[in-house]
Amino acid sequence: MFVVIGIVIVLGCVFGAYASHGGELGVLWQPSEFIIIFGAGIGGFVVGNPLHIIKGAGKGFAAALKGPTYTKAHYVELLSMMFELFRLAKQKGAIALEPHVENPDSSDIFARYPKVAKDHHLTDFLRDYLRMITLGTDNANEMETVLDAELDAHHKSDHEISAALAALADSFPAIGIVAAVLGVIHTMGSMDQPPEVLGHMIGAALVGTFAGIFLCYGIFGPIAAACGKAFEADARIYEVMKAGIVGFMQGYAPAIVIEMARKSIDHGKRPSFYDMEAVLAK
Repeated sequence: MFVVIGIVIVLGCVFGAYASHGGELGVLWQPSEFIIIFGAGIGGFVVGNPLHIIKGAGKGFAAALKGPTYTKAHYVELLSMMFELFRLAKQKGAIALEPHVENPDSSDIFARYPKVAKDHHLTDFLRDYLRMITLGTDNANEMETVLDAELDAHHKSDHEISAALAALADSFPAIGIVAAVLGVIHTMGSMDQPPEVLGHMIGAALVGTFAGIFLCYGIFGPIAAACGKAFEADARIYEVMKAGIVGFMQGYAPAIVIEMARKSIDHGKRPSFYDMEAVLAK
């Protein structure tokens, strides 16, 4: 939502101020310049990135527009679910987790937390490490190393997408100059035309420079930045699961484990100690 609001502000201020000083908006509509800029930019994006990043560009734009996926309610559900699972394992042994891990659709614990249970990325991540615990993994340090490796791979994948979008944005000013130079070349070949025609051609060429810089710093650069921030915010929930899993394997009581995991949540979405105490007491 804020991305859309920001773009509206950018467009309104730039083109509104231009029009208010007597500028003709129709002059800025130069399809050939935009074809050169977008075509070269997208072509370079395809050349410079593997298929999974090209496909992920849509995910990046969606993340920028929608913002972070996970809210405070998601974190409350996740902490509550982990508390129940860890309490069960403490009371009846790790093997008691197996039915919930292998058949989450029929698990009464998973069913109580639909926001988390419906997100297969979260549940698959949690189930994978609970399964390792049921299989006898008991070294917290080794588990933390495995968790770090998977989280690094996850973060790297998201960072590659946001970095590729940022590189696309950064390419537009230079491509805009290319479009402008081509326009000037075309103008120089038409020097026999009257001044009003030459003026129009020069203006069209300059639109290329304007469009390249504007698209970079006014539209695509901010979108790439918003994409990176959204990915970073959503990655936090996996760090929360990591803190809970490692804390449990270190032998802490479920209530302490959940408090350790709660501390890993960003301040804006972190439930208070008393919020979680009230939820877990139910």
